[in-house]
Amino acid sequence: MSLAVVKCGGAVADAAAAQILALAAEQQVCVVHGAGPQISAEMERRGLPVRFVGGKRVTDAGALEVVTESLAAVNASLCRALPGSVGLVGVLEAVPVPELGGLGLVGEPLPHAPAEVVAALAAGRIPVVAPLAPGLNVNADDAAAALAVGLGAERLLFVTDVPGLLLEDEVVGSIEADDADRLLGAGVFEGGIVPKLIAAVRAVRGGVDAHIGETAVLP
Repeated sequence: MSLAVVKCGGAVADAAAAQILALAAEQQVCVVHGAGPQISAEMERRGLPVRFVGGKRVTDAGALEVVTESLAAVNASLCRALPGSVGLVGVLEAVPVPELGGLGLVGEPLPHAPAEVVAALAAGRIPVVAPLAPGLNVNADDAAAALAVGLGAERLLFVTDVPGLLLEDEVVGSIEADDADRLLGAGVFEGGIVPKLIAAVRAVRGGVDAHIGETAVLP
């Protein structure tokens, strides 16, 4: 049976459950989720600075504690909304990003097939993966792409609170990876769409079909 990896952001995690279940009726599904709004809100409540570089969260020890707690809460909530799912936290493999990047305790995920994910799929369950590696925060978009490539998924779907990739305020139906690289290099995009597009390009170059909302990213 073919496999789809679905990445849903923290802002749409609960709302994505119906879409995930409909997809799971047709093929195997692995879910990767974020918790961006929840993390930022809790950091602000604790008086911790909320900073991003290239759409990725700057993470020190205090922030990592909040990230871990917030991801665990979203993971549990999403699992409650997905019958037959199993929550997995901290199963990713990652290497620390270079210190010069200024991100702190952030990891670059390695394409791999975690044993826990493989076992859940083999048992007919939906693995719900929080983007954490031991001691490292991992961007959820990067995590989804790495898992999609490592698991040999057929496709990677980004479920987000925007309809797709916007160019001049219009949703584009498709974009080629080379064009995406060029526009990213020119600074056309900013904010959360940047890591999504980078991750989608990595996925398609790893042999996985990728969609950001309504936008197909092509090899």
